[in-house]
Amino acid sequence: MLHLILVRHGETEWNAQRRYQGQSDTLLSELGRRQAELVAERLTGGKIDAVYASDLKRAWETAQIIVAKSGLQVISEPRLRELKFGVLEGLTFDEAQEQYPEMINAWLEDFNRPPEGGETIELFNARVVSLLNDLKAKYDEQTVMLVAHGGPLSEILRVILGLSREKRWYLEMENASLSEVSIAEDYVSLNRLNDTCHLTVLGK
Repeated sequence: MLHLILVRHGETEWNAQRRYQGQSDTLLSELGRRQAELVAERLTGGKIDAVYASDLKRAWETAQIIVAKSGLQVISEPRLRELKFGVLEGLTFDEAQEQYPEMINAWLEDFNRPPEGGETIELFNARVVSLLNDLKAKYDEQTVMLVAHGGPLSEILRVILGLSREKRWYLEMENASLSEVSIAEDYVSLNRLNDTCHLTVLGK
């Protein structure tokens, strides 16, 4: 059985401003770094055999903070990058709707018609599934932590749980949240989803 711990990166300024980030390489905010420290405290003493992280700075820094006192090495994994939003990146949701209404409407109708410079949902799904298959083949009776973004982490869970593609946005993950799932050949158990109780000391 493969046990996955899924961690979304800490907050960035763009998260707070509700901007499309995608594959823009934004940094953690001061709050985001504190959130990552709280994730580390929450996971102290738990069994983790390997750690993979998106190579984008906000996820990579989150992972480094989490493993700082454990001696674990973080493996860089570009397949864990967020969905690429193209020309929308850096814009707030309202700004994007105002500047590119037709483009966004076409995208919402068919996610294989992404914004200019963006990534199709089929390519996004393919890289996520490729990584998941590699992990299942490599790790048996082990615990692997993935530190990444809301998009790829929710897509991993959607695939594991066998949810339809229309439900890909049903699994929301907040910044610095923890989710856990166990996978066997004929068995899946979702043990935790979008758990943020370790962040309650922040008053958010």
